[in-house]
Amino acid sequence: MAARKPAARPRTPLASIVTGAGSGIGRATALRLAERGHRLTLAGRTERTLHDTLDRVRELGADAMMVVADVSEIEQANRVVDETIERFDRLDALVNAAGVAPLLPIERTTKSILDETFAINAFGPAFLIVRAWPIFRRQKSGCVVNVSTIGTSDPFPGFFAYAASKSALDSFTRSCAREGRSMGIRAFCVNPGAVETPLLRKIFPEHQLPREKALRPEAVADVIVECIEGSRDHEHGRTIELPSPR
Repeated sequence: MAARKPAARPRTPLASIVTGAGSGIGRATALRLAERGHRLTLAGRTERTLHDTLDRVRELGADAMMVVADVSEIEQANRVVDETIERFDRLDALVNAAGVAPLLPIERTTKSILDETFAINAFGPAFLIVRAWPIFRRQKSGCVVNVSTIGTSDPFPGFFAYAASKSALDSFTRSCAREGRSMGIRAFCVNPGAVETPLLRKIFPEHQLPREKALRPEAVADVIVECIEGSRDHEHGRTIELPSPR
């Protein structure tokens, strides 16, 4: 009689951080990851919307927690990563989906606008990556997905500060990919066009940008999940452009 094979050991569910998880691309990504069994840390600045996402991912059976934090403040960014490790004892993916998008002509761009835009769109992701990096290195695995914009290569007029701040994410991604390659760390930058989110509607009313000309946040979330799960490893270190419907 053939020897019985030992039962396969259950795979530890992946643990992921999603910033900007209260709405838009962040929320859609959290829901997609919950469907795939990820343990989740949902980070954002607005407790009410974050709590709604938490309820929804738990309905899908996810082991999840929320951390109300402004990741543009280094101490709060560090706390998001530290509480994730305390809860899940590992970190497999970091999705930087939080952002702001001021729409202003160049001559009306102030220091305070530049400070806030770069703090949230560039410094926040950088703080999180730096804090997560030793964990990824110790695990010999990890994935960073930065949500940027197609505007870094084709900026819409008025996105002087926004496009430049998101360009930092494109560069962070290349650096993470190069430095992390030998350690099993992967990095991607997803650069969508207009996406149907509350942020978009704060800037463009529907008569100016109809819904059918905007991407669904779920379509962007699907690409983010593909990056995390490995089906886009051939695009490791690249910007993945997702144009809006014509």
